[in-house]
Amino acid sequence: MDIARIALNRHTCKAYDPARKIPAAQVEQLKTLLRFSPSSINSQPWHFIIAASDEGKARIAKAAQQGPYAANGTKILNASHVVVFCARTTMDDTHLASLLAQEDADGRYPTPESKAAQSKGRSFYTGLHRYDYKDTQHWMEKQVYLALGTLLLGAAALEIDATPIEGFDPRILNEELGLREQGLTSVVIAALGYRSADDFNAKLPKSRFPMERVISEL
Repeated sequence: MDIARIALNRHTCKAYDPARKIPAAQVEQLKTLLRFSPSSINSQPWHFIIAASDEGKARIAKAAQQGPYAANGTKILNASHVVVFCARTTMDDTHLASLLAQEDADGRYPTPESKAAQSKGRSFYTGLHRYDYKDTQHWMEKQVYLALGTLLLGAAALEIDATPIEGFDPRILNEELGLREQGLTSVVIAALGYRSADDFNAKLPKSRFPMERVISEL
């Protein structure tokens, strides 16, 4: 697979064809990409809400229908599927215990010593962000963006158009979906589907800084 070609051909979709829907088999592939996205110390501090129904998309679009966000509301409503990327609001001991138990059940630890070592290492890094850097929320949200990047490249490989959306009111979306009560907060949205003839960005050349400006080799 020529992944450079995928990067050169993908773009941020500006207008969707509401009549075209992503096939169910491809939706399942995208869900697998989200589930298996990488995260620091396998912390998985996230939850993904996927809306495919008109009703579900309308609920999400409430957070992007006014002022500078209004254009994003239309993208959300017309897309085939919309993903809300949520971060946890705490990295507590209960979550860490659940992670360790899941890894154990999945056969990650050949010995009790390896399990204990993983627990110790993970506790070190979570403690570092809790007590020293005091940036746990920011750290967790960075992991969420790893999942967003994974989804965008995977969608492009499946020839599915996508739009990462930060332009929405998280307070409205958190309230609409009851996220705070679940220990979550919305971070970013991705619209997925197929471009319409009104997608002006599909006709424009891509623009990036030259290779030598952004990449150095040692």
